[in-house]
Amino acid sequence: MKSFLCDKYVLIGIVLFCIFPIQAKEASIITVAKDGTGDFFTVQEAINSCRAYQVDEKTIFIKNGTYKEKVFIDNYLTHINIIGENKENTVITYDDHVGKEGIITFNSYTFRVLGENIRIENITVENSAGPVGQAVALHVDGDCCIINNCKITGNQDALYATGSNSRQYYRNCYIEGTTDFIFGAATAVFDTCVIHSKKDSYITAANTPENKGFGFVFRNCILEADSGVSKVFLGRPWREYAKTVFIYCTMGSHITPEGWHNWSDPKRELTTFYAEFNSNGPGANSEKRVKWSYQLSPEELKKYNLQHIFSYCSNWCINY
Repeated sequence: MKSFLCDKYVLIGIVLFCIFPIQAKEASIITVAKDGTGDFFTVQEAINSCRAYQVDEKTIFIKNGTYKEKVFIDNYLTHINIIGENKENTVITYDDHVGKEGIITFNSYTFRVLGENIRIENITVENSAGPVGQAVALHVDGDCCIINNCKITGNQDALYATGSNSRQYYRNCYIEGTTDFIFGAATAVFDTCVIHSKKDSYITAANTPENKGFGFVFRNCILEADSGVSKVFLGRPWREYAKTVFIYCTMGSHITPEGWHNWSDPKRELTTFYAEFNSNGPGANSEKRVKWSYQLSPEELKKYNLQHIFSYCSNWCINY
């Protein structure tokens, strides 16, 4: 009888194993390589292999190469690190732009992030369409996203930092473009970044929600330009409550003395918040800035720390 019971439970165990097989622990690092030496040939294939709403971090390591593909991280994909081998030689590129059939600004991206807790590092994200109109390189909607040591290159609308409840942190990045090449609704901090203008135009076009205390904040950044560029505005308000602040930034001579533009709508001067603190360089001229912009006081400056800007929840980027 005892033997029969043992055999019975063994049989049940075999049946259950066949129905619900024990899954091996997933690899925490996935490698992408064009030469076939990785787990996947494309970045999108690697992203698609990640589980929905995973809690543990998954790292996708991308070997050097140029990956011509349109990359998308959906909102159910979280806690993913996308790490390139080398910022200069790990390139994700595409060439969609407004004017192509079916393409508007919001789907012209090369790389779009909807998921939360996504980190992108050591990668060039490029829209290679050229100066043909709106053409987004990187489009970030997700909350608690970190972009570290990356190059974001394009022309008009190169970086779309959006999401009304999105907090984004950019560190040691190089961002270049022409018109409104950093735009959107996100609360985004840019630390020690190089902001490169390729033509006389506007750097930022924030559309910060009315109920948000912070929009775009640039700290210790360098503003530079192509040779011959001589009239660049720090920003213009895409919507009425745009907020953009430059703190301890070095500004080249291409920055126009008035600094800010009202998008030809004087009513927006009443609701926007454009400010600076201790700008330096030939483009820093606080006395000639438009009268509706601000120079922060030392007391006001105190709230421009990561913990305050990100609503007392900066643990996701504090190590940067």
